Amino acid sequence: MSEFPRTNLSIPKGGENCMTVKLNPGESQDSLLRRFRKEVMKARILPEVRRKRWFTPPSELRRLQKQKAIRKARQAQRRRNRQGGL
Repeated sequence: MSEFPRTNLSIPKGGENCMTVKLNPGESQDSLLRRFRKEVMKARILPEVRRKRWFTPPSELRRLQKQKAIRKARQAQRRRNRQGGL
């Protein structure tokens, strides 16, 4: 009967936030992978990797931040209008 090798999953992430999940005794590979994916989502690694995939010029970042602020202000205004009307 072949046994799975002791596996550790990790993502090197520039040093300080290296994601590592160690296989617990008696744990299946599927369970390890599920736990690893959960940790990666909790650490918000994938959105950061996607964001850093291409260079974004500073002017574009400022434009995106301005759009985000406008959206948040509109949402807050809608919330205030809804609460005030009740």
